[in-house]
Amino acid sequence: MSASQPHASDLPRGSSILSNRLKEAARGFLAPLVRLAGRLGITPNGVTVIGFFVVVVAAGLVAAGNLLTGAAVLVAGSLLDAVDGALARATGGTTTFGSFLDSTLDRAAEAILYIAIVAYFLGFNADPLGPVLLTLAALCGSFMVSYTRAKAEAIGVSASVGLAPRTERLVLIVAGIALAGIGVEIGLIGAIGLIAALAAATTVQRIWHVRRQVSELPSAAGTVDVTQER
Repeated sequence: MSASQPHASDLPRGSSILSNRLKEAARGFLAPLVRLAGRLGITPNGVTVIGFFVVVVAAGLVAAGNLLTGAAVLVAGSLLDAVDGALARATGGTTTFGSFLDSTLDRAAEAILYIAIVAYFLGFNADPLGPVLLTLAALCGSFMVSYTRAKAEAIGVSASVGLAPRTERLVLIVAGIALAGIGVEIGLIGAIGLIAALAAATTVQRIWHVRRQVSELPSAAGTVDVTQER
């Protein structure tokens, strides 16, 4: 869901797990969907909202234990997540509100998905405490990754770096859900643990990256009002 925010191609080379070449190839694969959405007259914001509700459906399936179907629906929602930004660029419809809506629904969808995974563990795992705590850690880490970037951009610097931005985390969670769907539940637990660790590492990377940028600014430019509402 990226109507106007920077994309993977803006990241420094080799900064994330998935290569830029792979991400560009995936965007090329989505071109027919972008053209179809354009012919149907669907706006980028419309695609964003539809994608959000598709992820909500996927989350419901996961919570109910229908993991393979949930993973498949989540892939569909993820494709829409990529289509909206490409459609906005293709139609010249990138807007500040589109970026805001995209980021807001991304965070909401991510929270709903992790809550659904918690519900799955509570309902289907004989000893859910560990997996539930790990899922909550992954959710908190994911939100910190997003927050550090948003806060950095709010003070006028960039934080589009790190091992595990949203695309990488999404690939891991889809793979984990699919593995659990074929009976390899440790695959889901492992994917969540990996997300938690990578999100923490990415947060640290972004903090360090922002610190380096701010330290290179003139002293007045590197000073911000820390009393502003967070």
